[in-house]
Amino acid sequence: MDTEPENTLRLLLATDNHLGYLEKDPVRKDDSFLAFEEILSIAQREKVDMILLGGDLFHDNRPSRKALFTTMKLFRQYCMGDQPSAVRFCSDASATLENSFGSVNYQDPNLNVGIPVFTIHGNHDDPTGDGNLSAIDLLSVTGQLNYFGKSQQVDRVEIKPLLLQKGSTKLALYGLGNIRDERLHRTFLSKKVNTIRPETTPADWFNLLVLHQNRIAHGPTNFIPEEFLDSLFDLVMWGHEHECRIDPEPNSTRGFAVTQPGSSVATSLCDGESRTKHVALLSLHQRDYRLRKIRLKFVRPFLLEDVALRDIPGLEPLDERGTMNFLRKKVDDMIERTMTTWLSEMGYGFDQNDLPEGLRCMQLPLIRLRVDYSGGFTSFNPQRFGMHYTDRVANPKDIIYYHRRKVTNGPPSRTSLKSGTAADQPASVEDIDSVGIEDLINEFLEGQVLDVFIDRELNEAVRLFVDKEEPHAIVQ
Repeated sequence: MDTEPENTLRLLLATDNHLGYLEKDPVRKDDSFLAFEEILSIAQREKVDMILLGGDLFHDNRPSRKALFTTMKLFRQYCMGDQPSAVRFCSDASATLENSFGSVNYQDPNLNVGIPVFTIHGNHDDPTGDGNLSAIDLLSVTGQLNYFGKSQQVDRVEIKPLLLQKGSTKLALYGLGNIRDERLHRTFLSKKVNTIRPETTPADWFNLLVLHQNRIAHGPTNFIPEEFLDSLFDLVMWGHEHECRIDPEPNSTRGFAVTQPGSSVATSLCDGESRTKHVALLSLHQRDYRLRKIRLKFVRPFLLEDVALRDIPGLEPLDERGTMNFLRKKVDDMIERTMTTWLSEMGYGFDQNDLPEGLRCMQLPLIRLRVDYSGGFTSFNPQRFGMHYTDRVANPKDIIYYHRRKVTNGPPSRTSLKSGTAADQPASVEDIDSVGIEDLINEFLEGQVLDVFIDRELNEAVRLFVDKEEPHAIVQ
């Protein structure tokens, strides 16, 4: 591929940037922006033809002015410029893009775009309210990115391709912005999801789908099975799942492969977020492709471990001081191991003073210790415990997560089904993080009779009111 640059289309793949996450936290306020700036700088350095984002660019449906300002500043700094693009746009922009100007931004005569950005929306930055608009629409109408994959109907979905060509390489780029998993699952089962194929020489196009849905089953219909997707696709870029799994994972049933870039900032203290974070460089040459992982450096080091107090030799349930001392030694060891590993991997030896100025803001790690205190042990106040580590970790208030092994004889609830844990297993923090307000409402309403509201409509209305801050959701 490298021998024919004029026929090789190069895309940088990233997703779930969650810009603005914890922007009021004194330590972690800039984490999402630093990682995103590194992603844009990688795109410049690698001289990519375009950037493809997989949803959840913003963490909040209504990002703050500071978040919007910083995002627009970064796009202007890294993606605007007068370098010409060798990528030809071959489809009708008015039918596939969410703007009013009938063209992609890099072909607009009023704009100078050096690196085009294409994105779908996720569940955090999806369109809502009057006009069905989102923050992504604001960036699109100002020409900073190209927004596609927005479905006008949720009970009948058409996935149309953006047709792009560089030399002899033709890319059909399909996008499907986030739709509630249960609803989209039902639409697939009803066979009301239609994938539009390129009209001319369809066999010549490399078909790439980017979507933002649950990939892992959190319940009977709260995910999208890979088998639902059209066998037309050659590669599927899966957003929403935060664990980094970039290496292509073939689906032998449908004939395509799945790449999952994962998030660029940790938004929960769970196993998937603790994996090393990368972006992917996708090189296309006609129908062949290659993915290369590029590690992100501006990501806060994160270590998660489990401990069961009853399994520690010499630790007695009534010895609170001994338990506290054990946990502090455990956390001290985790901090030391985390920073030693991170500094070594970054290539700066073992002295934090060797870090360049830009990376020093990342020298406070994220530490999560999940403590099983069943067997007669008592828990301590996690926030009081964390006060000892205020200047040593980035998350002193929630270092410790206590849980006890529960044994129940009854059937698992819908919430436990969603979290994917058996009834006799401890509920870990990622289980709690995966439970949304709609799941709690569903569990509460199951078996109830409502005389005024339909439970599904009430569920959706409360979700919009809580997650999207829609004041009129209940009234509507």
